Amino acid sequence: MTRAILAGPDDAGLGAALEGEGIDVARVEGVLTASVLAEAGLDDADLFVLTDLDEATAIAVAKDHNPDVRVVVYSHDSLPEFARGQADLAMDPDLFGVDMVAEELA
Repeated sequence: MTRAILAGPDDAGLGAALEGEGIDVARVEGVLTASVLAEAGLDDADLFVLTDLDEATAIAVAKDHNPDVRVVVYSHDSLPEFARGQADLAMDPDLFGVDMVAEELA
């Protein structure tokens, strides 16, 4: 089973769409420290989905702890330059609906 960490607010319902595709989703919000991500199951996660780019430094934390995790950014905001090289995929919710994103990630 695919495991994902959904980090940040989920106003669009991406978490439910991912679960509808059979993905096990752990949700985290707030300051995304290494310990918060570890408690959410980062070591076993296949996907790290970030919706709050104020927490973009969590991308480096996620990749440091699990180099194989696929980092997906789902936000209206632009990805900061320092994080662009570590994100595998970045999508704007205005262009990509949650059902399409979930289907693609599954």
